[in-house]
Amino acid sequence: MQTLTGVGVCAGRVIGELVSMPEPVSEPAEGLTLRDEEPEAAVARLQEAAAAVKAELKRRAEAATEKDAADVLKSTALMAGDKALLKNAAKRITAKQLAPERALWEAATDYAEQMRSLGGYMAERAADIEDVRARLVSQLQGLPMPGIPQQDTPFVLTAEDLAPADTATLDPAKVLALVTSGGGPQSHTAILARNLGLPAIVAARGVADIADGTAVFVDGATGEIRTEPGAGEQELVDAWVRSAGARSAFDGRGVLSDGTEVPLLANVGTPEDARAAAAAGAQGVGLLRTEFCFLGRDKEPSVEEQVEQYTAILESFAGKKVVVRTLDAGADKPLPFLTDIAEPNPALGVRGYRTDRTVPGVLARQLEAIARAEEATDAQVWVMAPMIATTSEARDFAQMTAAAGLRVPGVMVETPSAAVTADQILRHVDFVSLGTNDLTQYTMAADRMLGSLAELNNPWQPAVLRMVQSTVEGARRAEAEGAGPRNVGVCGEAAADPALAVVLVGLGVHTLSMSPRGLSAVAAVLRSVDLGTAQSLAALAVEQASAEEAAAAVRAELPVLAELGL
Repeated sequence: MQTLTGVGVCAGRVIGELVSMPEPVSEPAEGLTLRDEEPEAAVARLQEAAAAVKAELKRRAEAATEKDAADVLKSTALMAGDKALLKNAAKRITAKQLAPERALWEAATDYAEQMRSLGGYMAERAADIEDVRARLVSQLQGLPMPGIPQQDTPFVLTAEDLAPADTATLDPAKVLALVTSGGGPQSHTAILARNLGLPAIVAARGVADIADGTAVFVDGATGEIRTEPGAGEQELVDAWVRSAGARSAFDGRGVLSDGTEVPLLANVGTPEDARAAAAAGAQGVGLLRTEFCFLGRDKEPSVEEQVEQYTAILESFAGKKVVVRTLDAGADKPLPFLTDIAEPNPALGVRGYRTDRTVPGVLARQLEAIARAEEATDAQVWVMAPMIATTSEARDFAQMTAAAGLRVPGVMVETPSAAVTADQILRHVDFVSLGTNDLTQYTMAADRMLGSLAELNNPWQPAVLRMVQSTVEGARRAEAEGAGPRNVGVCGEAAADPALAVVLVGLGVHTLSMSPRGLSAVAAVLRSVDLGTAQSLAALAVEQASAEEAAAAVRAELPVLAELGL
């Protein structure tokens, strides 16, 4: 038996045969030129290929059942019809007499290299461009479009990484689990796997060396892959199946065994998400991503459009708390009317609250829309700004919310500076919410999209836990100085890890917000511990030397995880 370990990103245990993604599309021969085809006809064929690929991706988007999957496919479809890319390729056809597949390959490769040189999110977009390149070249050559292998029986899919469009078309009825040798815990692959509830492991070095057809055991919680699974592995799979009932039921109340209340909220991004979260029993919304109103547009949506969309979400949570995050544009969410895509490092650039410095007015109009939506519903609206780094930013945002008529201002803690000055920040706002994805990235100075840095980009890192601890201590100091009750929540993916949820509560976090799929498992584990135990486990985790040791030490003290297959 061979055992490999990667980073588990979605819990689940399965046994199945390994099937690899097909080999990537081969590069057309360098210097491949037109033969009996006129340049005009070759350009027309290129445009027809682009239209066909775009249409196919749009068809898949319309058939997708998950909104995130549909959005990824729509984005890829737009890229397939990118006018600048096609114009560049057409110039190479007419000026250099290149065959359309070679012209397209060169144009897309240059474009991808430019994106990769920018680093951060832009570097990740390079993979999307290469995916579109492969699809267009395949269409031009009359070959099957790249995609998930078609098998008669369910299988474990492995790849170096998956293009977003491929991940978006995964069929959980056929793909038992996903294992990649690259990618990171916050990559498109990881996020979509979580949304699908598909057992998944990323950054599993060596998995590419396992032959197709090999039977493997996959544990998406521990990140383990074992070849030649036997009776022991089958029992682990059976235990996972048997515990499904305990994981699937959430009674709408997050509570510890001693009665300590820990409200479990949902992260949502659309009215459809909100309805699904309410149906899953979420006690409110801990993160309403408002970007859905802005993405894919050339200009800012009107206040009236925003009011309509926000109202549709708030209506699903009458009488409950809904934490609305103002527009988090920039980095992985560039907007042509608001952000500069040429920034050398977008993750450290003008994003989130900072955009109000460069394009003032957008934030004020959004706050007006949020206030009007609150007036039209019975939801308890809290509003927070992303990417806050200074006390003065928090103070200014609180003044803006008050001017808009919003009563409960807060900020995201995503930067170490916000974590260590939380006491000062909380003199001006009523709450903070820890965005653990970015907080981990900035604390560890590790791009969260890079699989090679997956071990650093882990919210179990003791340094990150100390940032959480610092934030909670800051809230307590602010309260002691007369600021009044101050709430500390977590809305990053860390909250959906049942073991880490216990640690966060032990550190003093008041509320946890996650994908609705994570509610039942987190609730089940929280019910198994009292506050004293959670505090002891938090202290244990903070004392460890690494993320791996912290997770292992805590998991060893939570037997309920094994009982539930987590």
